[in-house]
Amino acid sequence: MSQTESERIAEYLRPTVTAAGLFLEAVDVKGQGKDRIVQVLVDYEEGTASVTLDEISDVSQAISTALDADPALDQSPYELEVSTPGVSRPLTEPRHWRRNVGRTVRVNIMGQENVTGELIDAREDGITLVPVIEAPKKGMKSKRGEPQDIEFSQIRRGNVEVDFSAADKVSDEDLEALDEEDFDALNPEEDSNGH
Repeated sequence: MSQTESERIAEYLRPTVTAAGLFLEAVDVKGQGKDRIVQVLVDYEEGTASVTLDEISDVSQAISTALDADPALDQSPYELEVSTPGVSRPLTEPRHWRRNVGRTVRVNIMGQENVTGELIDAREDGITLVPVIEAPKKGMKSKRGEPQDIEFSQIRRGNVEVDFSAADKVSDEDLEALDEEDFDALNPEEDSNGH
C-alpha cells in the first residue's frame, strides 16, 4: 500500500517537530496546486502543560523551512497551518488521557450512560475518574462520586469538558501581583476613593 502525501509529510516532519521538543499529532494536506493547505497539529508528548504561542511560532518557522527543502514536494505554493489539537479533539490514545489528568472529561462507556468527572489517573490500559453527580436542584452544588476505574476497551469516546464558570475566577496570587494601576484598570467604575 502506498503512502498518502499526508503520511509522507508527517514522516518527513517528525524529526523537525521532535527537535523543537514537541510531538507531531497529525498532518493533513488539503486541496491541490496553489490552493494546497498543509495542516500540522503539534502537542507535548507528556505532561499537562499547554504549548505556548512562542513555541507554535518557532516550530512553524522550522516546519516551513523543512517543507521548503523537501525534495519530494513540487514547488507549487502551499499555505501552512500549525496549531495544537485543542479541547475538541477526542481522547483516543493513552497519551491523550495522560495529558488531561486533572481536567473534567466526558466518557461514553459501552452499554452505560455517559459519565462526566475529574480524570485523576491515566494508564496504558485505562483511566480512573471521579464522577460528578449533578445536583438535584438548580443552585445546589454537584457532588463527587467514588473513583471509578474504566478500561480503554470499555470506552467508546472521551472528550475534555470546558468549564466556563472557572474563567471569571482570579486567584489570590494574581490579585496580589497587580499594582494599583492594573487593579484600577480592572475596576474602571470605581475612582480612587472607592466610588
